[in-house]
Amino acid sequence: MPDWMDGTDIAFPNLGIYLHNVPKSFTIFGFRIAMYGLIIGIGVILAFTLVSKLATIDGLNPDDFYEGGLFTLIFGIVGARTYYVIFSWDYYKDDLLSILNIRQGGLAIYGGVLAGSLTMIIYAKIKKKNLLHMLDLAMYGALVGLIMGRWGNFCNREVFGGYSDGLLAMRLPIEAVRQRDITPDLAAHIVEGTNYIQVHPTYLYESLSNLVLLCLMLIFHKKKAFDGECVCWFFGGYGLIRFVIEGIRTDRLLIPGTNLAVSQCLSLVFFIVSTIVIVVMRTRKMREKTEIVSAETTKDAESEKKD
Repeated sequence: MPDWMDGTDIAFPNLGIYLHNVPKSFTIFGFRIAMYGLIIGIGVILAFTLVSKLATIDGLNPDDFYEGGLFTLIFGIVGARTYYVIFSWDYYKDDLLSILNIRQGGLAIYGGVLAGSLTMIIYAKIKKKNLLHMLDLAMYGALVGLIMGRWGNFCNREVFGGYSDGLLAMRLPIEAVRQRDITPDLAAHIVEGTNYIQVHPTYLYESLSNLVLLCLMLIFHKKKAFDGECVCWFFGGYGLIRFVIEGIRTDRLLIPGTNLAVSQCLSLVFFIVSTIVIVVMRTRKMREKTEIVSAETTKDAESEKKD
């Protein structure tokens, strides 16, 4: 591996992978297209396709998800940007117009998920649809978006962790990353005579973990015990994933006046609440099933006595 990297290169030294000229954007007919936006767009198409298939399997109208999904996407992006700006206010307060520039990233997933979920709730209420069932299916689309979106972070050279020399360690040219994402500890590991940082590829950790979560949710989709359980699987599973990975990242959004990462705190809350809801609801369903079986057994026994 070279000691000096071009500004557009990305390397995984312990895997023997060196990628030349990984673009952040490209131009078609004079129009500049950001890789981040392109990847997000592909993720949206895949998400709608999957949710539409699941809706058909569950006997719901896919058109409801296309219509509601459009509003969810729009307000989800607004929510994601708003969340990010609120917890990065010191960076944006002196250049308010930069708030509108999302081509270089700066979208907080939890802001998008929360705003998107609220939009879907309002849509379901207005259209008088089964809210929890719709939200269950929407979570699959959200996961697809998360899986794809992290590769947009890869192209933007963002969402990485501290120093690593592990198998998946990634090298990025210093000039290609945001300076505020280079922590003092990370800077201390920069080898003299080189121009790169070597980090945890947390975008990759999260994308792969979310893919595993999606597969598990698809496998157990037909085994859910109550409407809303897939929502709990999503927030519980993603909450656990994000809680662990957030502790590694260098670009954490902190609660003002503290050293606590806001996403890590939210993740812990979501994981705990979702786990409690699943345990309580499944216990209740099992109790109801037992009571029904017991009542039927008693009824059959009484019928036999009369015979």
